[in-house]
Amino acid sequence: MTGKAYVAGVGMVPFQKPGKSESYDVMATAATHSALADAGLDYDKVQQAYVGYVYGDSTCGQRALYQVGMTGIPVVNVNNNCSTGSSALFLARQAVESGAVDCALALGFEQMQPGAIGAMFKDRISPFAAFDEETNELVGNSEIPLALRYFGGAGKAHMEEFGTPLETFAKIRAKSSRHAAKNPVALFRQEVTPEDVMAAQVVWPGVMTKLMACPPTCGAAAAIVCSKAFADKHGLDSSVRISAQAMTTDGPETFGAHDMREVVGFSMAKNAANQVYEAAGIGPEDVDVVELHDCFAQNELITYEALGLCGRGEAAKFVDDGDNTYGGKYVTNPSGGLLSKGHPLGATGLAQCTELVQQLRGQADARQVDGARLALQHNLGLGGACVTTLYEKV
Repeated sequence: MTGKAYVAGVGMVPFQKPGKSESYDVMATAATHSALADAGLDYDKVQQAYVGYVYGDSTCGQRALYQVGMTGIPVVNVNNNCSTGSSALFLARQAVESGAVDCALALGFEQMQPGAIGAMFKDRISPFAAFDEETNELVGNSEIPLALRYFGGAGKAHMEEFGTPLETFAKIRAKSSRHAAKNPVALFRQEVTPEDVMAAQVVWPGVMTKLMACPPTCGAAAAIVCSKAFADKHGLDSSVRISAQAMTTDGPETFGAHDMREVVGFSMAKNAANQVYEAAGIGPEDVDVVELHDCFAQNELITYEALGLCGRGEAAKFVDDGDNTYGGKYVTNPSGGLLSKGHPLGATGLAQCTELVQQLRGQADARQVDGARLALQHNLGLGGACVTTLYEKV
């Protein structure tokens, strides 16, 4: 590696419910234009593009970018489930740090359908077959959609081991709504109380209500990643750099531990975070602001412990003490997170990037975390992959 990668431009479109958004290519084109404008860069200066989406035909990335410009550059299409956007960023960062290119685009988008996500190709073995089998053995409840069983089961395991009350997850969801109320591009901006969350439709008795789950969402986000020399040459903002980044996949504990928290990637996330901390020479206590993968309130709680923001079994106290919000130890998901901002699978990682870059630049307006210098991003995809990124204000 020849040097650090800098995030010179970020952009996204407001997230919307399925059926309410523009077509994927229109959203992606708009997000790319937004990131280029934020950087103050013409598209013909971009040397490679990594484009992420989960639900779409081959070369959707080309379809989207050809509407920005047909410059003949390599366009690599990326699919890594819910960590797709961060996987595109991982590849763009690698290309720049290796010296293969001076400037790369990471783009992510999703045009989703209403309802719970499911398999699209039912004539072949599912990549989740082993996950489903383990989930069936550990939690049963086959009438509940699989994603809810995965993460609800993980939350249930935490409740059973540590006595975590269901109200803790409701407090997390209420916190996300308070943050999203200040975010003009969030899908849900109405504040809810823990009591509202507890009173919502029950999707798994004693384990989850509907408001504890993120909604299917459409959207797009993008980032311009470049070298310091490229930024200086073209007069770009180089105030935010990627200090460290790691991608991990499942280890033997995913199924060997017979624990739903492992099935949904606890150790995968912990290993990625530890690699980032070691590479950057910091500890979790040095981080100021965090965007983490709260596809369910249960996963946000589990991730507090995986990232080392608190100790094992301490997450309920962490929430009760307000250490996950403004005035506490960390501000987690100032954007409102997936729970309130929305979760267009391929775009999520780059929307997280957008939020954190704006935080470090001091451009987050009412959401601004005072004095933010180090920002941590966690983006998880079952099946599986976890990308953890540390951004630093230079």
